[in-house]
Amino acid sequence: MPTKTLFSIIESVTHPNFAELYNTLGVEESKITSMRKAIAALKKQQPDFIVAEFFYGYGNNYAGVNISNLDVLLYSLQKYSSNTKVIVLVDKNECKYVDKLNEIIKLHDVLKFPVNKKQLQQALTR
Repeated sequence: MPTKTLFSIIESVTHPNFAELYNTLGVEESKITSMRKAIAALKKQQPDFIVAEFFYGYGNNYAGVNISNLDVLLYSLQKYSSNTKVIVLVDKNECKYVDKLNEIIKLHDVLKFPVNKKQLQQALTR
């Protein structure tokens, strides 16, 4: 029986599939395909972890107010699940923007692509 829960927020094909690792660690994974669905799920369940990709908001993609695709989710975590640990997957070219998210909520870990099983396992077990 899983002892931890995790939301995998899958918004692109580059999101790695670590289902086998989660199973080995006894982590129950919920695959969610959009931020809107993730926020709705947070209102029903508070996961131990969230693993999501970071996409910087170049230009007006996010109305010029937000840093990235994760901002609204992180604000929702403050309200619904402040103890959830967020693991962000990021392209090395966008890594310099991720630290700004710590102003919204403290990130548990930031992993640069390509992310391997060992890196994620370390993030999940500390």
